[in-house]
Amino acid sequence: MFRTLDDNLLVSAQIDIDDIASAQALGVTMIINNRPEDESADQTPGAAIAAAAQAAGMAYVAIPVSHAGFSLNQVTALDHALEQVQGGKVLAYCRSGTRSTLLWALTMARRGMAPAQIAAQAAAAGYDIAPIAAQIDMLAAAAGKD
Repeated sequence: MFRTLDDNLLVSAQIDIDDIASAQALGVTMIINNRPEDESADQTPGAAIAAAAQAAGMAYVAIPVSHAGFSLNQVTALDHALEQVQGGKVLAYCRSGTRSTLLWALTMARRGMAPAQIAAQAAAAGYDIAPIAAQIDMLAAAAGKD
């Protein structure tokens, strides 16, 4: 269910309260919700995930990404959240894991990771970053990695 993007970040489709224990067993110390509230009737509310995460001693951050696309504010928010993790792993989720992966890809490009490496790591987890390749290239070039 959880897919590995790098040593510290896992991504997933929508999680439920029962998934918190599984994440904790894998060393997750922060949950990042990339799904807007009320996106679909079957999603577990973010507040319920937040409460379960807190009860398990995990941090919880909401960085909703709608189907409208990504903003630099979201990239900055993810970068900041990842910087706050002191040991442990992060689990980011959305409807399918795709938006979480694409937001991670943009964040890594902004940090200076080479686009080819980003693409390879995303592909190894089963995700395609092609829809945002131009944005990744732009952020990587600004960071000096093209």
